[in-house]
Amino acid sequence: MVLSSLVVQMFSWFWLKYDRELPGFGAQSGAGTVLFGDKVNISCLLHLLQLGFLFRHISAIRQGFRVWWRKEGSEYAVYLIHDLSMLRLIETFCESAPQLTLMIYVMLSNNKAKTVQLVSIAASVTSIAWMVVDYHRSLRSFLPDKAKQGWGSALIYFLWNLLLIAPRVATLALFASVLPWFIALHFLVLWFVFVLWVWQQKTEFMDSTSGEWLYRATVGLIWYFSWFNVSDGRTRARSFIYHSFITLDGGILLVTWWLYRDPFQSESYALALIITLPLTYFLGLFFKAMYYCYFHPKLWRPPVRESRIAFDMPDTQVSFRDISTQDGVPSFQLLNKRMASHATNFYLDQRANRNNDGTNGEEVSHL
Repeated sequence: MVLSSLVVQMFSWFWLKYDRELPGFGAQSGAGTVLFGDKVNISCLLHLLQLGFLFRHISAIRQGFRVWWRKEGSEYAVYLIHDLSMLRLIETFCESAPQLTLMIYVMLSNNKAKTVQLVSIAASVTSIAWMVVDYHRSLRSFLPDKAKQGWGSALIYFLWNLLLIAPRVATLALFASVLPWFIALHFLVLWFVFVLWVWQQKTEFMDSTSGEWLYRATVGLIWYFSWFNVSDGRTRARSFIYHSFITLDGGILLVTWWLYRDPFQSESYALALIITLPLTYFLGLFFKAMYYCYFHPKLWRPPVRESRIAFDMPDTQVSFRDISTQDGVPSFQLLNKRMASHATNFYLDQRANRNNDGTNGEEVSHL
């Protein structure tokens, strides 16, 4: 909980420092869009006291009332909501996912499963999967022709995240129940490898070197539990490599647990888990493939831009309008560069087009 709070406050502070330098960021709000955002000393103190995230929520509520009362400043409210969505996602994987792993580990160690524990575990894993969906729905607002995600698409997206995250967390807890000290070593090794992989992708999410390394370290933690796309390019290959690695790692952890488990204590559930967990993970991969085949909006960048906005269409038929953070601007004037960057990575599909010099463009399909 302490680590999660520190990481979230650091992200909030880095973003606030950047936002204060935006031209006209507080023009409509007078005192600044984020509460006390124009007062550096007070804002710094709030973040040191671990209250920065809370005041961001208060600021979003205040800005929402201002939009309702004065009918202005909606772009600032959207800006704050996008940041809150990203911060909640970070908090989810820095706090909720490790806590869920610990909860299952304690239950296995005690060899007792109370009803309230099972309900709590189910609620926690559902909350984690739904938070990923909430973040994804926030990215949808950067789509020019499809700002809202249909419930069918959201359900498929929720299911594949639920079916991939749940067995991953359960597998880690099972391994920790037989080799509790080695789970720390396992995490550190994988986290270090993941951070190096993020660094190799040359991410540019933050506006400072220290902030960027914080972001890379956080992505490494998220990847320990779930896939999270961080850069453009051939992400289909990166997603395949990641899931292949996690499948292999999960298989090794399950086999280790099976070999070191207490056969008498685990007799009632061991066989069911060793069969159910891999099948659940592969079912999650199936739903993920289904989502990207039938529900994922694919934007592509043609040589000539379209000047008009197309009408609302099904998820798989979204027409193009540039969502680049450099040469295109969403419907609201104040662009959240951070979320726009992730939206571009997630949706942009640059199919092979014939350029002016006769060469073919690079195909980029984002998962």
